[in-house]
Amino acid sequence: MTILLYAGVGLGIAVPVVFALSRTVRYYAKLTGWYLGITVTGLLFIPFMALRPRHPRNLVAWSAICKHFDWIVGVRYNIRGLHNLENLGACVIVANHQHAIDGTGMNKLWGALKRCTIVSKKEVLYAGPFGLGLWLGGVIFIDRLNSEKSREAINKVSGKLKRDDLKLWMFPEGTRRNTGEIHSFKKGAFHVAIGGQIPILPIVYSQYYFMDEKQRKFDNGNIIISVMPPISTEGMSVSDVNDLMDQSHKLMSEEFSRISAAAQEGKNLN
Repeated sequence: MTILLYAGVGLGIAVPVVFALSRTVRYYAKLTGWYLGITVTGLLFIPFMALRPRHPRNLVAWSAICKHFDWIVGVRYNIRGLHNLENLGACVIVANHQHAIDGTGMNKLWGALKRCTIVSKKEVLYAGPFGLGLWLGGVIFIDRLNSEKSREAINKVSGKLKRDDLKLWMFPEGTRRNTGEIHSFKKGAFHVAIGGQIPILPIVYSQYYFMDEKQRKFDNGNIIISVMPPISTEGMSVSDVNDLMDQSHKLMSEEFSRISAAAQEGKNLN
């Protein structure tokens, strides 16, 4: 009994010490905890979501739990511009994409977005309970290697956006990269917005300065998420796609630089 007591005390001391001193341990522990959290909650919510499969409101209840997982990864979020969502109906959301933990920021917005779905790569569909939960929540899975099928999947839902007062969240960069800049955009999101004559809503995450996948670094840090004013597409045609895309990229890049500096300095984050 004494040996077990000493072993327990020793383990209780060793684990936090190793976590604090080893950057690699900290990196994997945070990501493992985060993935476990969304997987376990997915298992709990799947039976309820199965009652109304593919309904976008299914994600609202699930996100209400998952939005609190910022404590697992040691990140503090500051959301700005929520007033831009007031009385906003159907739109195409364009956001920069840096890491899978972008999902926690999305979860923090989901209650305000209400009726929203996402375009995601098809590989996520096979991520166990998490993938099944997203499918039940109406997420659109596309094959990035098959552009024709991807367009078909997106076009299928784009016709429903205005009719069903639905928001569509897209990552126009295509690939997630945490390199300190917003990379060039693909045109799909802007075609959808102009085709449906619905606004573009830019949402910008500040840089994840506290994270480096190559160096297995995942420290604590701050993330600012800026919900920017919507950009109208009323009266635009296909010939305006490039201008709309360039305008969105410019505005988002400027906002990215501004909020990234503020997040790293840790100022005005109340």
